[in-house]
Amino acid sequence: MDFEFNEIQEVIRKQVRDLCQKFPASYWREKDQKKQYAEEFVNELTKAGWLAALIPEKYGGAGLGMLEAGIILEEINHSGGAATPCHAQMYTMGAILRHGSEEQKEKYLPKIAKGEIRLQSFGVTEQEAGSDTTKIKTFARREGDSYVINGKKVFISRVQHSDMMLLLARTTPYEKAEKKTMGLTLFLVDLRNNIGKTIQANPIETMINHETNELVIQDLVVPAENVVGEEGRGFYHILDGMNAERILVSSECIGDSYWFIEKSVAYANQRVVFDRKIGENQGVQFPIADAYLKVKAADLMRYKAAVKFDQKKDCGEEANSAKLLASEALSRAADVAMTTYGGNGLATSTDIERKFRESRLYLVAPVTNNLVLSYIGTHVLGMPRSF
Repeated sequence: MDFEFNEIQEVIRKQVRDLCQKFPASYWREKDQKKQYAEEFVNELTKAGWLAALIPEKYGGAGLGMLEAGIILEEINHSGGAATPCHAQMYTMGAILRHGSEEQKEKYLPKIAKGEIRLQSFGVTEQEAGSDTTKIKTFARREGDSYVINGKKVFISRVQHSDMMLLLARTTPYEKAEKKTMGLTLFLVDLRNNIGKTIQANPIETMINHETNELVIQDLVVPAENVVGEEGRGFYHILDGMNAERILVSSECIGDSYWFIEKSVAYANQRVVFDRKIGENQGVQFPIADAYLKVKAADLMRYKAAVKFDQKKDCGEEANSAKLLASEALSRAADVAMTTYGGNGLATSTDIERKFRESRLYLVAPVTNNLVLSYIGTHVLGMPRSF
């Protein structure tokens, strides 16, 4: 078992790092302060082909695996940037590549790979259902060769900067479904002609620069040919996308963690108080070392999850575990950095406070860590469900 990255993976890491150097801390600081979308950065990533990493070469993509995709997002965050403006275009590939029709792949994937269209939005969450996805109420009614969809979604990100969206809706009412996970269908929705008409996007202000919205969907017409996979089995289809999402988000957490740790080490080695470097004090040094060990352990789980995903093996345990371990490692690294910097950590010029705020998101999204523990307890360890 070889845990070393190969030459191609190291080249990917270096090239992404070099691209990120064009977007220094001042760029991200300004975007954060003005609550602006990182359009220039996303365009550069697209032009370089990195957002087409998971698209097979036959459709114009790079044909890389989940591990390579994780390296790309890790390096973005490791550089001090944020992968959140563009990461959905990677994890949505999981459902499309495994369950999309050949016609859908031929129609959309080459255009996504070229950057002609963006698939940056994933419409699943609803206010009342929350994490209980089977209870969503957005409903798609079949009418001839189309479906008419009505409902509401919440915390749906990047809608204003995406051309397409994967949307999950019920096609069989919950109470009539064979089982609660059945009767949900996945649709590929064209946003370009529907935003402001059949889809109303209401922005939600948050504590970080992360564009997200409430969607009000009224009589949205979607052709039957845009159903991804089988009607009624959409819940199972999005699991591939969700496992990919967890692996990629854990990669972002790992990148952020290394950024915080490197910042902490550099500051501890140069900051002098009471005639000595603060890094000489065990009260400063040991928490940094502890944070480093936690992220290294999370990194190994991310590695295993990505490898199993690429081997098309069941990776639910590993993907969920990686997400929890990486987000908690990031939380620890962020807290340690803020403590190491002291009052200086609150100054926007250090970027610690910006990344500190961003780090909090990963404890609850894309899945709250309590639900990860529930998944491990019931599906892995075989204990009874509590709900």
